[in-house]
Amino acid sequence: MLQPWQTGKVIRIVDESASTKRFWIEMQETENFDFKPGQFVTLDLPIHEQKNKRWRSYSIASWPDGTNVIELVIVLLEGGLGTHYLFNSIQEGSLLTLRGPQGVFVLPEVIEKDLFFICTGTGVAPFRAMVHDILIRQKPHKNIYLIFGCRKFCDGLYGDELKQLEKELPSFHYIPTFSREEPSNGDYRTGYVHSIYEEICSNEKRQGVDSPYPANFFLCGWKNMIDEAKQRILAMGYEKRDIHQELYG
Repeated sequence: MLQPWQTGKVIRIVDESASTKRFWIEMQETENFDFKPGQFVTLDLPIHEQKNKRWRSYSIASWPDGTNVIELVIVLLEGGLGTHYLFNSIQEGSLLTLRGPQGVFVLPEVIEKDLFFICTGTGVAPFRAMVHDILIRQKPHKNIYLIFGCRKFCDGLYGDELKQLEKELPSFHYIPTFSREEPSNGDYRTGYVHSIYEEICSNEKRQGVDSPYPANFFLCGWKNMIDEAKQRILAMGYEKRDIHQELYG
């Protein structure tokens, strides 16, 4: 069922990088905004006369904590009417019209396989929410691999926080990879995300067994990355039902 529109008040804005901002939004009509990690909200922005051209959807970057505050992480898009409005016209104290939660890009109730969270840019948002929720709720799980691709160090999001989560959740593996940085001694990877999950799956595959080892793949980010990832994952022998996606742009 589609949720009704409601009012949110922007209570905090932080520059996460040169082109990315974090927005904390307090819902004005409820004391507890309940959602599942991985879901999104849709904003109705005053940028066009037609309703469907005013709507912009963003994954919730925070996790359910019993409050009425959510966090969104948004990148400024060149020529993007929605993000330019949010970056230039919205301040702390501004009101937004939004609807949600929406979406089925969520974890299974019972996690029976290893999880591969593969993302680019602000596509890390739903996975940040999922990992925190697994830790807080002490949800039984297998290995979790967060493979986060971006161009430069300055494009990385939540890096220190995700490294800390590795220490608190031993089965969680944070693997940032940068396509335009020089190779390191192991603190990060260079290149693109695809070679990393292929390498892990190859290493984990049981000897003497033709089928791939049990895993679920969650993809979030730009269309080109998702299209290539789906092809490669299917080529490794996985089924379409093993792949879940949230598309940006």
